Amino acid sequence: MLAEIDISSLRHMTDEAVTARAAQQIDDASSRFGFFYATGHGIPREAFDALLTASERFFALSETAKATISMNRGGTAWRGWFPVEGELTSGLADRKEGLYLGEELGPDDPRVQAGLPLHGANLWPEAVPELRSAVEAWLGGAVAVAEAIMRGMALALGLDADHFAAGLTRNPTLLFRIFHYPSQQPNSDESFGVGEHSDYGLLTLLAQDDKGGLEVRTRDGWIDVPPRDDALVINIGDMFERLTRGRFRSAPHRVVNRAGTSRYSFPLFFDPDFSAPVEPLPIATETRFPRETRWDGVDLHEPIGTYGDYLIGKVGKVFPDLAQRKLAGTGE
Repeated sequence: MLAEIDISSLRHMTDEAVTARAAQQIDDASSRFGFFYATGHGIPREAFDALLTASERFFALSETAKATISMNRGGTAWRGWFPVEGELTSGLADRKEGLYLGEELGPDDPRVQAGLPLHGANLWPEAVPELRSAVEAWLGGAVAVAEAIMRGMALALGLDADHFAAGLTRNPTLLFRIFHYPSQQPNSDESFGVGEHSDYGLLTLLAQDDKGGLEVRTRDGWIDVPPRDDALVINIGDMFERLTRGRFRSAPHRVVNRAGTSRYSFPLFFDPDFSAPVEPLPIATETRFPRETRWDGVDLHEPIGTYGDYLIGKVGKVFPDLAQRKLAGTGE
């Protein structure tokens, strides 16, 4: 059973005892499962409802209409829509379609001027103009929640609350996705909307509708991670496992598509500064925590260079054709 943690104290940082208790709960959940539910996050229910409604309107459009903002129009910012089976996980096509978004960056932003991949402007559908305001309202709240949880992570590791904000996430890489998992045909077998994988970065904040389908692999097998009222699902990414030398667990997870039910999910990936090296924390080098053999055989503790170098290598496997065209500078 995944823990449900009230993070309101980490948002306000006014009650030291309550904050310390939340940090301890985060430490335990991150070490045991790599997943937990966050309550007390402060994002109004109305913000989620607006996001879900606008997303449903967008994905109800024809493929021709959705393709007006397809990913091959997003350049190296890698923003836009992709169709069902247009994304690969562990080399297999996912049974989902999605919209890639991120921090809205104009041409004068230094990261855009430097030509950093995965940074730039979002693509917005003219047919659903309310989607932009819904996404931006949600992101404003979700980023503040991520910052609060990162304070809890720092405290859990015996660091100053602002340790990460002062360095690794001073300019975080912010990637936001809207995923639509279509229902299976009646009497068909269940299929994976997303196969077994772990997330690349530091922290994922997930909002989901009421349909369910997310599963996480624990040491005792696969368990469901069902929706729980307005709680967000939080999971640890590969870079936190790397930072802590295995103290925090980046758990494999997957999504099962079920007959008769479509599903929407909204993950925010709160990741390190694109140009920052990701090295184990000094506090983590004192003890080597036991490490499981990962499902994919990857050793997260091998040198990776900057986070951007690592991320581009990973994303290129998710969209290999797009990577070949865009990151090689060959256009559409």
